[in-house]
Amino acid sequence: MGSNILNIDQIQMVKKQRIPEASLKLTMLCGILLFLLSGLPVSAQQLAFPGAEGFGRFATGGRGGPVYRVTNLLDSGAGSFRDAVSQPGRTVIFDVSGVIKIGKKISVSARTTIAGQTAPGEGITIYGNGVSFKDSTIVRYIRFRGSINMSKGSCTVVADNLTDIIFDHVSIQWGRWDNLHIKKSKNVTLQYCMIAEAIDPQRFGALLEVPENVTIYHCLFAGNQSRSPKAKARIEFVNNVIYNWGKSGFIGGHSSANHYQDLVGNYFIAGPSSTDDFLSMFSATDHVYHRNNYTDLNKDGKLNGRLVTDKDFVDETATLLKTPTLLPKSNLRVSSAAKACKVVMAEVGCSLKRDAVDNRIIAYFKSLGKTGQIFKTEADAGGQPPVKELLSGELDSDRDGIPDRWENKNNLDANNATDAAKVAKSGYTNLESYLFSLVKP
Repeated sequence: MGSNILNIDQIQMVKKQRIPEASLKLTMLCGILLFLLSGLPVSAQQLAFPGAEGFGRFATGGRGGPVYRVTNLLDSGAGSFRDAVSQPGRTVIFDVSGVIKIGKKISVSARTTIAGQTAPGEGITIYGNGVSFKDSTIVRYIRFRGSINMSKGSCTVVADNLTDIIFDHVSIQWGRWDNLHIKKSKNVTLQYCMIAEAIDPQRFGALLEVPENVTIYHCLFAGNQSRSPKAKARIEFVNNVIYNWGKSGFIGGHSSANHYQDLVGNYFIAGPSSTDDFLSMFSATDHVYHRNNYTDLNKDGKLNGRLVTDKDFVDETATLLKTPTLLPKSNLRVSSAAKACKVVMAEVGCSLKRDAVDNRIIAYFKSLGKTGQIFKTEADAGGQPPVKELLSGELDSDRDGIPDRWENKNNLDANNATDAAKVAKSGYTNLESYLFSLVKP
């Protein structure tokens, strides 16, 4: 405060110098204004990428940092995915497609961008154990799958105790405890993700343990016994589909702590394994705002559900709110539940080119109640199919992550690696602009 407002000694000095009183008042007013303005952001925050939404939309990832190229499908060593994510601040691109079978869990360092859209062919699958994440991370167009061979308390994806992360077009499957675990984190987005087919012993979709500001948007939860998700959280759950839950679908926080859940424009569609409990385990500490959600329980192969009403939540003893808690603070574009079904069907998961597992799950969903199953192991589901290993044929003379053809087309120097990290007028680096060009926003 002292640096922006005149103190007593300064005022006395001004008086001794016989500065006019009007000038003194103006000087003091300017100081006060400078102090007040000092708390305002200098500029608007940069989105993680065009189309990033929700509370995790400002994750920075590896912006401006070095590029690491994954060149093989080995579990470790030079050119491996494990090595790629071992240091913070990197952008990880893929010169290879296929399945990376991992033994031990992988911990992804902070400020990492995983650009799965750069992989050729059917993309990249990380299979066999769990992957955990840290602050300021961007994860796009990749598959994470656990296995019955990992410890029974393991989750496929863990995003605990972090701030700012966004998962976009990611497939998360075959977790033994939960597919997804988020605990005590803040500013998290999952958009266009598939969270499906958790396996023994729990077969649960996702456990959110007191995270704040979580956005789940246009995602598909399918073939999970329960917890799709369990929302002990401050969460906005918008335009998602829950399909073929087992014992129960969306689960309230159901604890002594207060939780806040905004549920808008979602569709709950029962499948062959489903009970009628599409909502379950809410208590008075769950503060729920709901609008334009639908549930279709007749399993007749048609999308002809009914509107979810207050009674569906009152029966669960939830505390119903008339205004949303989180939606006014995010930038979500909300559509109808029926339209969300179409978007989810087309977009969720690693959908630039879906593999056999994701296509099978989407086919269950397209049946609208007639097909689907909850599996005990990934082998029961057909196992991890082979994916053809392809190497990228793109020429990148300076090895900066941007192919020569793109650099030449966009007036960059294909023999100067430093231009990849330069920031354009858009606020993104040239490398980011190339990565964005591979997918539709």
